[in-house]
Amino acid sequence: MSLSFRHDTLGQRVRFGSGQAAEALAAEVEEGGWSRVMVVAGASEAELAARVTGGLPVAHVHDEVVMHVPVPVAERARAAAAAHDADVLVSVGGGSTTGLAKAVALTTGLPIVAVPTTYAGSEATNVWGLTEGSTKTTGVDPRVLPRTVVYDASLTLSLPVGLSVASGLNALAHCVDSMWSPHTDPIDQALATEGIRALDAGLPRVAADPTALEGREETLYGAYLSAVAFASAGSGLHHKICHVLGGRYDLPHAPTHAIVLPHVLALNGPAAPAADARIARAFGADDGLAGLQRLRARLDAPRALRDVGLEESQIPDAARAILPVVPPSNPADVGVEVLGDLLRRAWEGADPR
Repeated sequence: MSLSFRHDTLGQRVRFGSGQAAEALAAEVEEGGWSRVMVVAGASEAELAARVTGGLPVAHVHDEVVMHVPVPVAERARAAAAAHDADVLVSVGGGSTTGLAKAVALTTGLPIVAVPTTYAGSEATNVWGLTEGSTKTTGVDPRVLPRTVVYDASLTLSLPVGLSVASGLNALAHCVDSMWSPHTDPIDQALATEGIRALDAGLPRVAADPTALEGREETLYGAYLSAVAFASAGSGLHHKICHVLGGRYDLPHAPTHAIVLPHVLALNGPAAPAADARIARAFGADDGLAGLQRLRARLDAPRALRDVGLEESQIPDAARAILPVVPPSNPADVGVEVLGDLLRRAWEGADPR
C-alpha cells in the first residue's frame, strides 16, 4: 500500500518551560519590536496575568472574557484595541480568552502571543469561533493563529482538578476527532496518537497530585500535540456536536466535550477499525473506547449532559441542528435518529455502547 496525502504545517513558535513565562514573553515582545501591548485576560486570571506581563509595555488590559465569544463582546474588544493603538495581543487564560484574542486578530490583523492556563488547545490552531444569538459560527483564517505560544505548566497549578480533567479530556477529543476528521492524514494521526499517550499518562498524575509539575507538563505537552493534529485534520463529528450544544444552549465548553467524547467514539470506532486500533494502542487497551473509559473512571470524569445544563426537551432540537453539519466523511452513518440516541445516552450518562 502506497502513501499519498497533503499535509500543511502551520508556522508557529513554541516556548515550553515551567516558570519561564515572564521571561519568554519579554523576549517575544522585544524580538517583535512591539511597544503597545493589549493584554487579554479574564478577571479570574488578573493576578496571574499581571505577574507574567509586568515587564511588558502594556497599553491596555482587557478583562471582558465570555465563554463562546459572543459577537458584542468581540466588537468591544476590537474597539478597545483600536482606542489604545495596540500593536500586539497577549492572551493569558483558557480557550475563551484565546478565542477573544482571535476575534480581535480576525478583523485587525494584530499578532497574538498566547499564554495558555488550561489544556484547551485553541492557541495552536487557526480556527476562530463567534456566537451570535444561539448560533456558534467557526472558521479558519491564518490571521488568528498565534505567532507564538508560551507554555508554562506552573500557570496551570491553580486550575482545580475537576476543571483540569474536563480541559484535558477536551484536548483528548482533539486527538480522537483527528483520527477521522475530513482532512486527516498520517502525520495528524501520528501526532494524535502521541497526544493520547501523553494525556493518558499526565492526567491521572494531575488528579493524584495537582501541585506536582511533572503531570501538568505531560498534560500540557499532550494538549499541544492534540491541537496541532486538530488544526490540520479539521473538525469532525465530535466537535460539530459540541459546537452546536455550546452555542445553542450555552453549555460549558470543556465538560461538554468530556461528556460527549465516549459516545462519539462508541459510534465511530467500530466503523473505523484502523483508527480505533491506533487509539487503543495509545491507551494500551483492547479497543479505543475501553481505554478511554478506563481513563475516565480513574479521573471521575463528567458523565451526563443533564448535569451541565441541557434539558431533556432540547434533545430533538439539538439532533436536528447537528445533522446539517455532520461531515460527509464521518466513518459511521449518521441520521437524526442516531444523533438523538447518542444525545440521549450522553444526557443520561448511560453506557456509550
